[in-house]
Amino acid sequence: MSSELHVDVSGGVAVLTLNRPAQQNALTPGMASDLGAALRRCDNDDAIGAVVITGTPPAFCAGADLSLKVGEVNGLIDPPPFRIRKPVIAAVNGHAVGIGLEIALQCDLRYVARDAVYAVNQVRRGALADGFAHWTLPRLIGSARAADLLLTGRTFDGDEAYSLGIANACLHAAEVLPTALEVAHDIAHGSAPLPVALSKRLLWEAPTMAPETVGRLETELNDYLAKSTDGGEGVAALKDRRPPKWTGSVSGEWPAWDAVTGGEQRPGLD
Repeated sequence: MSSELHVDVSGGVAVLTLNRPAQQNALTPGMASDLGAALRRCDNDDAIGAVVITGTPPAFCAGADLSLKVGEVNGLIDPPPFRIRKPVIAAVNGHAVGIGLEIALQCDLRYVARDAVYAVNQVRRGALADGFAHWTLPRLIGSARAADLLLTGRTFDGDEAYSLGIANACLHAAEVLPTALEVAHDIAHGSAPLPVALSKRLLWEAPTMAPETVGRLETELNDYLAKSTDGGEGVAALKDRRPPKWTGSVSGEWPAWDAVTGGEQRPGLD
C-alpha cells in the first residue's frame, strides 16, 4: 500500500485509512486501486473478521481530486465493499462528498460525524453521480429521497443523514471511529464468520429476488452451515455456558453458490 492508504490489521479487524489530510483525503486513481487491493486481501484473509474504512481527520473523503480531469477517477472500487464477504463499516469521521459519500454507501454499516458536510453533488459540477449511487441510495432511503439528493446535489449534515436512513448513528466526530471499531470487534469475535458472510451476501442480493427464492436459499444455506466447522459450536457453547470458539473459514468453506457474480446455480445449493 502507498502512503495515501494506511492499512492496519489488529485483533481480527482491518482498518483502511484514506490518508491525504492536506487534500481532505480527496481520491486519486492510485488510492482507489490501493483500496480495492486492500479489500481483496481482507476478503481472502480468514484472520480478518471485519473491515473499517475511515479517513485521516479532518475529513473522510471530500470527493475526487480536483486536479484530475472529470472521469479520471470514480467511485468504482474493485472490488467494491459490498462485494467482499467480510462486513465493511464506514467510519465517516468528517466531510464525505461525491465519491467520498459513494464509497461509504457501498459499505454495510455507516457511522457519521454530526457536524460534517455530506452530498452526492456531481450534478452541480456538470457530471453524474457514480460509484453505484443510483443503486445504493434508493436501496437505503427509497427512490423519492434518493431523487432529492441525486437531482439537487444539495448538502446535508449528519443528523439528516441519520434521519434519512443513510447512517446507522450520528455522533461527535471523535466518537465515530471508536464506535465503528467497537462494532467491528463485536462482529469479528462474537459472530460466526461464515454465517455473517452469507448473511451479508443475502442482505445485498435479496431485494432483487422473489421472497420464495430468499426463503429457499435461507433454508439451504442453513443446512449447509449445520455441516460446517462451526455448525454445532453455538449450541455447544450455550449448553456449556461459555463464549463460542469460532474456528470456521470463510475462504475455505464458502459454498458453491455465488449470487453476486452472476447468480449461477451450483451443485449442493440448487
